[in-house]
Amino acid sequence: MHPASSLSRSFLAVSAVLGLAVAGRAEDFDGPPINYSSATPENVVTRLQKQIDAGQVKLPFADDFGYLPAVLKELNVPVSSQTLVFSKTSLQRDRITPRTPRALYFNDDVYVGFCRLGEGMEVSVADPELGAVFYTVTQEPAEKPKFQRHTENCLACHLSKHQGIPANVVRSVYPDRQGNPILSGGSFRTDHASPLKERWGGWYVTGTHGKQTHLGNLVLSRRTVPDDLTNEDGQNVTDLKGRIDTGMYLSPHSDLVALMVMEHQTEMHNRITAANYQTRLAHRDADVINELDHAPRGRLTESAARRVDGAAEQLVKYLLFADEVKLTDPLKGTSGFAEEFAGRGPFDKKGRSLREFDLKTRLFKYPCSYLIYSPAFDGLPASVKERVYRRLWDVLTGKEAGKDYAHLSAADRQAIKEILLDTKPGLPDYWRAQ
Repeated sequence: MHPASSLSRSFLAVSAVLGLAVAGRAEDFDGPPINYSSATPENVVTRLQKQIDAGQVKLPFADDFGYLPAVLKELNVPVSSQTLVFSKTSLQRDRITPRTPRALYFNDDVYVGFCRLGEGMEVSVADPELGAVFYTVTQEPAEKPKFQRHTENCLACHLSKHQGIPANVVRSVYPDRQGNPILSGGSFRTDHASPLKERWGGWYVTGTHGKQTHLGNLVLSRRTVPDDLTNEDGQNVTDLKGRIDTGMYLSPHSDLVALMVMEHQTEMHNRITAANYQTRLAHRDADVINELDHAPRGRLTESAARRVDGAAEQLVKYLLFADEVKLTDPLKGTSGFAEEFAGRGPFDKKGRSLREFDLKTRLFKYPCSYLIYSPAFDGLPASVKERVYRRLWDVLTGKEAGKDYAHLSAADRQAIKEILLDTKPGLPDYWRAQ
């Protein structure tokens, strides 16, 4: 069987295991103006593929890891970002067990999934126009390996039904000894608002977190979740030896801080995609009315403007870490990810950065997402980006002081404003004029 067809069958198997319908709301974005499946993506993966096809880049094949080291290098994805998930909730579920977890790596734009002896390597990229776009690379030596794009099969699991977008989702489950989710126990979708006690079921976690508890490193011996469940052996784990053969992976870690950043980032990407789609669809619908009313094309009707305003507000709330869970003990990872991530900047005139960690009471010292610098954010339609900047300005200058932003002190707002003024190109003129 060709690896691609085998992978497709695995996609469908995962959707069955998780109780997900293959059909969803793809019809909302598969037609104009988004044309998700038929559009030609333009992102870091497609640019790399062009370089490979032109002979400008060679991807060496490693016996143990296939194209993984080469792809991480070319896409500038740090090995320190490695996290390990052992629940059978993804593409190559037959390869995944508590002894052979799947490894995930990420940077601001790309997520890479690797299974030991897997048929293919999985790649998801935040495309500025299309949102999450999914690829696989067959793990066989080739002169010019191909990143094969997938649409329908990936959307079997990567479809956020409440947002109507292709999405990446971090999920916490109760796994049995084979890594199968115990469906009767339920699951938790995870982002920066999730309590730690609900996070990381089905994941390995290396790092210290004091008295705070989580579901990581836990394997249940029975197909039921006990009412008096405890996970004492899974807390404050700094070494995975004895649980897995760490030599089978590029890193021996499944870093706690990397997990927390990835959880924030996946939902931030989803909010950006939702704002992108909702705005473009609102403009499409408004143009139908404009044509009937003989009004200028591009004018936002009142109802369309409300939709764009709503999309902007949801994006700003998450961008500024509204509802972020409060930490009660300090956190520390094991892989050096935190230092590498924080060192990337950009830095303002005072040496401050949105990547600087707090890890005592919250994730970041300055609670504004670093993805404001991303191509996905910069690619937002002008009408919604203008609203996002205006709402940000209102919050950071204290004009907006509602409960959604009560977690931001005056010092937080001032610092974030100053950092953005020094480091973010393209801010509206009124930011600098005032």
